[in-house]
Amino acid sequence: MALAIAILEKAHQRSNFDCGRLILDNYIKRLASQDVKRDLAVCYVLCDSPDNTVLGYYTLSSHSIKLEELPEELVKKLPAAYADIPTILLGRLAMGKAHQGKGLGQYLLIQALNQCAGLSERMGILAVMVDPIDEKAASFYKAYGFTALPGSDRMFMTVKTILASQQG
Repeated sequence: MALAIAILEKAHQRSNFDCGRLILDNYIKRLASQDVKRDLAVCYVLCDSPDNTVLGYYTLSSHSIKLEELPEELVKKLPAAYADIPTILLGRLAMGKAHQGKGLGQYLLIQALNQCAGLSERMGILAVMVDPIDEKAASFYKAYGFTALPGSDRMFMTVKTILASQQG
């Protein structure tokens, strides 16, 4: 099986996608194309070639967070003049059931983070944000270095952390 990551297109087969979470299944089947057309998110799919079956996917979109929502040790390093801090939202990350437990979710996450690091060379981005869907997802993100925001279920990883992990 030859795997490839691409931006979602009509040719991608997603009608049978099943990750075990109805909200994530319905998103790729019914809403992702609309979000892409409306410039609300870009959906990247992991497909097997040549039949273009979607094995997993993630979405990225521009985002911001209020300065006061960040941990105090990070706020101290930022200028108070910025009320909103630029981030990227990794809005969804899902892997089909048949491919879970094979390291492909990790592969998708690393690809998403690398993409965010690349974007940071062209625009200001402090961090990548995630909203874990449940405790299992939060544990997954924590294992890769995401930190919980104080008083929130949201998590983040700074671009500097991503770049440092690329070096090491």
